[in-house]
Amino acid sequence: MKVLLINNDGGGFADYIEVATGTTVAQLFEQRMANANASNYLIRVNRQPCPPDQRLQDGDRISITPTKIEGAKI
Repeated sequence: MKVLLINNDGGGFADYIEVATGTTVAQLFEQRMANANASNYLIRVNRQPCPPDQRLQDGDRISITPTKIEGAKI
């Protein structure tokens, strides 16, 4: 199935990608952001916060946005 992945980390990008039917949000994050800690990101499906075990549906819009930006002063 095809979903839109919006990655706002670093330079950011958006692209339609193919994922297997039954893929969860956590599985997609692990596949695409293998060296990152999910707790440092806001992950939304169709603009709504979601649980890690939510299964993706064809046409979903997934956005991954860092909650902490390296080098930024608080």
